[in-house]
Amino acid sequence: MTSHPATTTTTMPPTPLTIVVAATSATLGIGKSGGLPWRLRKELSYFARVTKRLVPESSNKKNAVIMGRKTWDSIPARFRPLPDRINVVVSRTTNNSVGEDAVVWARSLDDALEALKSGGSGEVGRIFVIGGAQLYDVAMKYPGTTRILMTSIDKEFDVDTFFPVDIRDPANGWKKRTHGELSTFVNEDVPKNMQEDGVPYGFELYEKDQ
Repeated sequence: MTSHPATTTTTMPPTPLTIVVAATSATLGIGKSGGLPWRLRKELSYFARVTKRLVPESSNKKNAVIMGRKTWDSIPARFRPLPDRINVVVSRTTNNSVGEDAVVWARSLDDALEALKSGGSGEVGRIFVIGGAQLYDVAMKYPGTTRILMTSIDKEFDVDTFFPVDIRDPANGWKKRTHGELSTFVNEDVPKNMQEDGVPYGFELYEKDQ
């Protein structure tokens, strides 16, 4: 009787993703008519720093930001692609490709991650999902999404789009980390109790409760 060596199947772990979102604290509203209902200059600066910064530092990598087509279209043309990051746009009506402006176009989140993994855009650091609502919904169901950087807007606005999961409810499998843990993750001393133009807000980190 011939014996055969045992074989094992190695399953690659999912690519780690971090969601970045700004939402109203009461209803988790994130948008109105395809845009942001607020304009908070310091919050935008925080977003830019966090999504650009490589942790640990590296001279030959860039972080990636993945967004839906509506989010891409909502960025003023003069500001896109977002500088110093690999921009990936997910749209069901496009072909998987790299545009003339080095923007990666993909038909799904899985295709976007596969394109980043292939290395055609260079070495990738952290990968952030930055909206909109449909892509957030897909990313929340993706097993590699383990962190959410949330800006909690402590004022209600007229909104028509909402974050798909109430991560503040422990029953949904997420846990708010301390402010110190947030500062460590983003590698900067994150300010507390922000306010601009009469709008109070704060920066938070949630992690999937393993």
